[in-house]
Amino acid sequence: MAKKEKEIEEYLTHLYVHVNEIEHFALFSGLSVQQFIKNFSDLSALLLLKHQYEDASFNMHTQLEFVVKEQYNHFLKDYAERPSVLCLLDFSDERKLNMLSPQEQAELLYIAHKKEAFRLPFYHHLQNRFVYLSDEGQQITKIYFRDIEDINKLIASVFNQYIHEKMKSTAFWRKKNNVILPELSIEKVDAYADYYEDGVLMSLFKLDKTNYGIEIRSLPENIFPDEVLGDLKDHLDKPADLLIQF
Repeated sequence: MAKKEKEIEEYLTHLYVHVNEIEHFALFSGLSVQQFIKNFSDLSALLLLKHQYEDASFNMHTQLEFVVKEQYNHFLKDYAERPSVLCLLDFSDERKLNMLSPQEQAELLYIAHKKEAFRLPFYHHLQNRFVYLSDEGQQITKIYFRDIEDINKLIASVFNQYIHEKMKSTAFWRKKNNVILPELSIEKVDAYADYYEDGVLMSLFKLDKTNYGIEIRSLPENIFPDEVLGDLKDHLDKPADLLIQF
């Protein structure tokens, strides 16, 4: 735990995480689709279940639209300019979309409408790793994970991305002085996985010139996830439950 109380301005960024391992999903607040796709940039294609992107390709069998890897940058730029409700999942090949049964297609429409699944939403033909569901302002994002370990990978990536992007303005200085940026490891995130099942606020701050810390605060069960970041001051007034240093 930190040795002294910090002002809210001393924190760099925050992420709310609530993991449901049984149903293979996690709730996030403070996560953007840009951060998600940047971390999983190897995904072959994205099936768009609900969106407002106008340059997507169209699949006749499912009557749904999709984007391939080469379109990701344009897709994300368009979304940043015109944020909207976004529901998508990854898939390996368009030919596999044509193999989806009427029942499976109905399940996809149900997921997009209800933002929930009545069985694990991972399909043999699609070989999808994720289902991504967010509201218009990305105040709350729900992601189904085929491999639950990918949650730890994503959490580590969000904080590492933030640190790297914040240091871009001093890239010349960093190269000249051969400074190596700290990296939050997946193993350190995984070490505290039990906390995420109850819902936590993870708050990044700088410990010193070369090291960072993340305070973890367990949140009460009756909070609304989409209001966590709006109530930051109230949450940060309470002592952290633990500190990850890296």
